[in-house]
Amino acid sequence: MQITPRQWIIGGFIAAVAVFGLYYPVGMLLTHKIDDRLEYEAPESFLPPGGSRAVAIAAALVEREVEQNGWVANDPFFQPGSMLDNMPNFQLGIIHALGRFGFELVDQLGRARGSSQTDSDLQEAAGLLQYSGTKWIFDFSTSLLPTAKSESQYLKARDALRSYNSRLSQGKAIFERRADNLLSTMDRIATDLGSSSAALDRRIIDGSNMWIDGESDDLFYSVKGQAYAYYLILRELKKDYANIVRDKELGGTWDQMMESFAAAAVLKPLVVINGRTDGLLLPNHLASMGFHILRARAQIREISNILLK
Repeated sequence: MQITPRQWIIGGFIAAVAVFGLYYPVGMLLTHKIDDRLEYEAPESFLPPGGSRAVAIAAALVEREVEQNGWVANDPFFQPGSMLDNMPNFQLGIIHALGRFGFELVDQLGRARGSSQTDSDLQEAAGLLQYSGTKWIFDFSTSLLPTAKSESQYLKARDALRSYNSRLSQGKAIFERRADNLLSTMDRIATDLGSSSAALDRRIIDGSNMWIDGESDDLFYSVKGQAYAYYLILRELKKDYANIVRDKELGGTWDQMMESFAAAAVLKPLVVINGRTDGLLLPNHLASMGFHILRARAQIREISNILLK
């Protein structure tokens, strides 16, 4: 039986619908991964003897999210990852926290005093971690020419952090383990958390009558990623500053702070709902996240007050 052109067109249309009907949903399922394991450790190769554990976990997080889990925040429209929502915002939240920590490495932890020279590897890493996470090969809003992808910039930051840690293990770099350096870092993290809590509060006010909206789950997972990255960084900073933690008797307070970060990092509602904070039936997941973030921030301030004494 001869197939008519009309039948070819109909058959092609049905095939296209079938392919794309499977391509995006199946691809999204295979791509989606929110890796919030609290027990995650940096590979041994990332931590040379005498290196900083916090720097190692920062480099390892970049490696994991870009190389292993796959960076999806800049996926173009023809890739299934472009249709994802929660995973890219979680990854962007991680990079945000790592970028903040990168500045602390440059300004405080990786130099002897405020007047000393900054470390070139740390300066490069801090700058690269500020790069937009949504840049693909092309960014037609700025140029018709190819541009640097987010992944390539972040992997360069990973390499710079690993290079710094390698030099630190050889005694060719500085990692100041003084109480005042730790104090400054904790204060900056607390300030960053304050900004996130303010964003959560504003979204609760603006969208509390919508129950479910795209901005609420974007913000929720961004703050979740931020809390998760800070959890791992602070867990390792406790080991880097073991003498200070012991001498100042910070162990108990530090552990309580870590519990608050952990509670925020593992929140995983089936659907993020921005209901009324005094609602009877529907919860407000942004308020839940904000509670743990503010609690962690208050506990950081407690640690800062102890470090001042």
